[in-house]
Amino acid sequence: MIVSLFGETNVWSLELDLPQDVAVQYRYLICSVDPSSENVHVRRFETHTTPRSVPAEASKAEQDSKLDTLGDIDGAVKLDKGWLTSETIVQFKFFDNPFAVKERIKNRLLFVKITPMNLRINAESQTPAALLEESLSNDTRENGTDHQAYAFTEVTSLRNPNSVFEQQSQFGCPYNPDDFLVFNVTVAEPENVAYLVDLYTHSSRSKEDEPPYHLGYHYILPNFLKKSEGILELPVTCASKHRPLGMMRIEYLKVTPLLPSKCNLERSYVRYWNKRWTGLDVGHRGSGTSFKASDGNVIRENTIASLKKAVAHGADMVEFDVQLSKDLVPVIYHDFDIYVSLKRKTTLEANDMLELPMRELTLEQLKNLKVYHVVEGRTREAKFFDEDLDEHQPFPQLADALDVIDPHCGFNIEIKWSQKLKNGTMEADLHFDSNLYVDCILKVVLEKAGPRRIVFSCFDADICTMLRLKQNLYPVMFLTLGVTSRYPSYHDPRCNSIEMAVRNACATELLGIVAHTEDLLRDQTQVNMATDNGLIIFCWGDDNNSKDTIKHLKSLGIHAIIYDKMDIFSDKAVKESVFLVGARESQAALLQQINIENRYEQANHHDFLDQSKESLASAGK
Repeated sequence: MIVSLFGETNVWSLELDLPQDVAVQYRYLICSVDPSSENVHVRRFETHTTPRSVPAEASKAEQDSKLDTLGDIDGAVKLDKGWLTSETIVQFKFFDNPFAVKERIKNRLLFVKITPMNLRINAESQTPAALLEESLSNDTRENGTDHQAYAFTEVTSLRNPNSVFEQQSQFGCPYNPDDFLVFNVTVAEPENVAYLVDLYTHSSRSKEDEPPYHLGYHYILPNFLKKSEGILELPVTCASKHRPLGMMRIEYLKVTPLLPSKCNLERSYVRYWNKRWTGLDVGHRGSGTSFKASDGNVIRENTIASLKKAVAHGADMVEFDVQLSKDLVPVIYHDFDIYVSLKRKTTLEANDMLELPMRELTLEQLKNLKVYHVVEGRTREAKFFDEDLDEHQPFPQLADALDVIDPHCGFNIEIKWSQKLKNGTMEADLHFDSNLYVDCILKVVLEKAGPRRIVFSCFDADICTMLRLKQNLYPVMFLTLGVTSRYPSYHDPRCNSIEMAVRNACATELLGIVAHTEDLLRDQTQVNMATDNGLIIFCWGDDNNSKDTIKHLKSLGIHAIIYDKMDIFSDKAVKESVFLVGARESQAALLQQINIENRYEQANHHDFLDQSKESLASAGK
């Protein structure tokens, strides 16, 4: 077989022995091999739903003459970022004007470059501290080539409307005012890698074509990055005089692989969306938010009963919130806090209720204690009396939902994660490690989801990055508040506008965004901002709870609308999921193909019998 990588000017070929009379499926990928461990890391790979194939009846001549182009199958180009197998990605973020330097250089354009440094080099004769001390005595630009680690460094600026991760240039990437720079550094041994941060700038007397000069630097040692995420306040050391020059603030994220690895090249839906899937009806928390409703005709939100009711009324997907119990079990629940009854009484009194973080209770405690929603606890008014009905109980396990809900109904799984608000406070004090948190949820989904359509979403851009990098099977969508006065803004600017959400989704190769309908209705051209960039767009919000609004949103080309009370607001004539209809059509097409093949075989069999009779008759003569 002959492979063309990037056109006829770059042709790679390899001879392979293929089994006879057996169809062989294959994909192309770009990979790197760690020279120390020989581990293979997938950098990019083809993600067409149907892989390439060498048919069983193909001749050797046909195979040898076939010319493939990487990523292109019959004109459809799908070549996406790989997933982590044994490597780690350390992400460094510069935003919110993170540099505080001396007045004389305060207004100059700074260029940022990050170089991973191998601390294992000359390990027998030098300690890491000695190595760094040696490097401090020289210009760091010339030091890096000798001690660079096995790593890949890519950078993107979300200031750029066409944000993509690219290799950094010789002098790094410029940081403009109100910019958002993201560096992704892929390393094999994060415990043995330091990161050299170099700053460059132009002098006030520099000529137009003159390169920037080396302004300052600092090293980030691996023990600075013990947690999965954090904020570093680091000094900037003058490159020429080695004196303090100022400070810089760097936010980091460390993404580790999901182990043991559960993904392969067989299939991927990370950016797959069928063109027929448009205007989908998505049940919000199942059959809707139950603690805002004024009427009594509701089912407790985020329960098996609520999910089943939405399915029964034609939901294409159901959206629900997932977080971890204290013993690391993924459960379906929206709020970070709960109220627990201290006494069993028919009436609630002030001293009967205790507010607790949900994450402080094990699954068994959540199921056995008398637990109230925060609305019930604060109003001292119970809304549900369904303790004896299993499917109406709060805190169903994610695994149970995957088992019992109709597999033709898709799941929009929102990962609940506490974020920092713009005022500096946290939504909640979560003590989980974010890698562990995401891994616990992913393991359940990868084990239990089967053929179900799954879409992950989260308001936290870093959690979305983790979900995307740890697996290659299910798509991820970035939830955004957008411009709104209904909710407090987040510290991370990627969450606070549809424009930034779109740029982040494009750069990190997410399926799309889940936009706040209030912001979409304020400026409907933002729908095109997403779709013109090839993104899928869902929408959420209280504004969706109106038949007229749902109809209007569908006319705008929104791919899915998340709303309450599927039984009231859905206008479907036939209460079935689009995925069930598609499965039925696929089955019908398959049966039709089988019938055609059977008729063909029968016709051939009859022709064979007729020929045999003629042969016998001729022989008799």
